[in-house]
Amino acid sequence: MTYKDCSQELVKWFSSNGSKVVIALSGGVDSAVVACAAKMALNKNATAITANYRTLSKEELSSAISVAKQIGISHKMIQYDEVSNPEFAKNDELRCYHCRSELGSRLANEAARLNADLIVDGTHKDDIQDIRPGFRALREHNVRSPLAELGISKAQVRTLARTFKLSVHDKPSNSCLASRIERGSIVTYEKLERIEKAEGIVKELFCIRQVRVRDHGDIARVEVPKELFPKLFDATKLGTMDTLLRNLGFRYITLDARGYRTGSMNLA
Repeated sequence: MTYKDCSQELVKWFSSNGSKVVIALSGGVDSAVVACAAKMALNKNATAITANYRTLSKEELSSAISVAKQIGISHKMIQYDEVSNPEFAKNDELRCYHCRSELGSRLANEAARLNADLIVDGTHKDDIQDIRPGFRALREHNVRSPLAELGISKAQVRTLARTFKLSVHDKPSNSCLASRIERGSIVTYEKLERIEKAEGIVKELFCIRQVRVRDHGDIARVEVPKELFPKLFDATKLGTMDTLLRNLGFRYITLDARGYRTGSMNLA
């Protein structure tokens, strides 16, 4: 499928599958492309919903607000506290299931209030190659994924975002802050806050956009893409990073030699 075909098929998908749609807008490129196509197809009958559930960074929430304004789509922010859910907070292998299940339920409630007959998210073809409990939870709440259904990959999503002139076309992938916490370690507001601050410090110090600070209790394991390693080889900045992250409560600061990769906490 060419990129022109992708954009046409994506817009057509909405016209063919519903008359009023709710889009889960996270602030990333995937859901932004879906929201943009929905707006093109259904105009005022498309509403973007962003969930502030206390584990997304302020940067992600700000991005969602910004991209919704750029698209010109009706946008609503809903707020709830998933850390208060003990099934989520215990941080076992079903953490993402409980997160997405509550999100799906709340999206369904919003769709009912708006009389929307369609709920969608930004899951794409590459995402469904992994077995992720969160996807199953969303399906249980009838959340559909037009990108995945049309076989659109992440690379194609970024090209579509450039075609749609979206500001987030080159935005690095992100995930909830809880994904940085070691499996089995309870999710707390304090941990989420220090992870967010730590990642902000590393980004600002080294002028890089994609960082994960994995929380292993006393140890902060810093991941950046391998191609950005040369930016880290500055003894003065490394010393500053060490001091600032230790001031947040970490005892040891490490750089992961394997670089950034998704799901690394699942393997830790």
